Amino acid sequence: MPGIFLSAEWRHLAMLNYEVDPAILQPRVPPGTELDLFDGKALVSIVGFMFLKTRVLGIPIPFHMNFPELNLRFYIKRPHPDGDRRAVAFVKEVVPRFAIAFVARTLYNENYVSLPMRNSLEQNASSIAADYEWKLNSRWQKMGVRSSGSAAIPPKGSGAEFITEHYWGYAAQPGGGTMEYQVKHPQWRTWEADDHTLDADVSALYGPEFAPFLKVKPHSAILAEGSPITVSKGTRL
Repeated sequence: MPGIFLSAEWRHLAMLNYEVDPAILQPRVPPGTELDLFDGKALVSIVGFMFLKTRVLGIPIPFHMNFPELNLRFYIKRPHPDGDRRAVAFVKEVVPRFAIAFVARTLYNENYVSLPMRNSLEQNASSIAADYEWKLNSRWQKMGVRSSGSAAIPPKGSGAEFITEHYWGYAAQPGGGTMEYQVKHPQWRTWEADDHTLDADVSALYGPEFAPFLKVKPHSAILAEGSPITVSKGTRL
């Protein structure tokens, strides 16, 4: 396998998961992969989380180590002799740092953009709430999850396991082909959401085709504890 491109911690992943028409995802599926369905449903997830202790090629970059990210992702898989490689692909990723967005677009052809962002975390012995905000078209917008009780490893076959247990990424490349990279982390503990928030201009952020699906109640909402992670250098297929 290629060496490590990036190492970091991903923490407090708020995940709002929506069922969508597979037809709007199909044109975005990277060559050589196919949609990965849960109980026959095509899902997308709006994910807000914290990037912490970030290092690129082992080097900490000043002022670019700790920041929030927001992304809209969907679920794919690539047939492989060792078994399907279950993966994610991204519609769009938002970070507050221009340099991070530039590097991700240049090296992986991921659709990163830079917007002002802020976040908050409230946690005590019985509850936890993680909120992520971004400023688009002069308005602060928001997503978040509130949960109570204790985090636990998701049950086998559950929706939470499906959402969190994807360890590869694929991105279509200019001129054809696909970039493959591996994301390594331990299995995450999760909380089911007691409540959630989504106040977003979906059409402006992701495209009008997503608006009807992201304006209804989500299929599920969870909060994942997170962990240290590594992202491998990309391999072009």
